[in-house]
Amino acid sequence: MITVSHVTKSYFRDKIEIPVLSDINLVVPPGEFLALMGPSGSGKSTLLNLIAGIDKPDSGDITVNNTTLQTLNETELAQWRSRSVGFIFQFYNLLPVLTAAENVELPLLLTKLRKKERVKHVDAALKLVGLGDRMDHYPKQLSGGQEQRVAIARAIVTDPTVLVADEPTGDLDKTSAEEILTLLEQLNKEFKKTIVMVTHDPRAAEKAHVVRNLDKGELD
Repeated sequence: MITVSHVTKSYFRDKIEIPVLSDINLVVPPGEFLALMGPSGSGKSTLLNLIAGIDKPDSGDITVNNTTLQTLNETELAQWRSRSVGFIFQFYNLLPVLTAAENVELPLLLTKLRKKERVKHVDAALKLVGLGDRMDHYPKQLSGGQEQRVAIARAIVTDPTVLVADEPTGDLDKTSAEEILTLLEQLNKEFKKTIVMVTHDPRAAEKAHVVRNLDKGELD
C-alpha cells in the first residue's frame, strides 16, 4: 500500500539547512495500522505529510497504492489526495460557520457527486462515527471528542484507501481519546482502512499493529 524508499527531507531557516529526515525506508502493507512515535522535532509529522502528498521529499520515492507521488504535478497531486487520503488532525480543523454535516460534505464538493448523493455519503459517515443525531450542530455545540468524530467522518466520507492521523487524541481527555482510538480500530478492522498515525501517547500506539520510532530523522 505504502512504500517509502531512501527519502530525505530538509528545511531551510535563514539559509541554514536543517535536516529533518535521513534515508527513510518504510513499507506499510494494505490494511496495516502503523503508529509513528518519537520525540518532538524527530520528523514524524513531516513523514506523514510526505506520505499524504502534502509535501515533497528532497530525494527518494514514495508510492501509495501503486501511484508514485513524485510523478504527479500539483493538480494531479491534489486530485489524488482528494480520492485516496483521509486526514485527521489534532485540532479537528472544522469550520465553525458550518454544521457537522456541512463540514463532512466539504471533500465531496471536489467530486462529481450530485447533492442527493453527497447527502447520502455524509449521512452514512456521521452515523458510522455515532453522530447521526448531531448533523445540524455547529462545532461550538459539540464536545472535543464529538468534534474529532466529525473530523473522522470528513476523513472517511470519500472512502479513501489511506487514513493519516496526526496526534488524533492529543487534545482529548482520556475517555474521549479511548473512544476515538476504538473508532480508528473499527475503521481498520471492519473497513480495512490502512492507517498511519503519529502519536506521543503509548496507549494510542498500543492500538496499532506496528510501532516504528523516529529519532533525529532516522527510523528504527
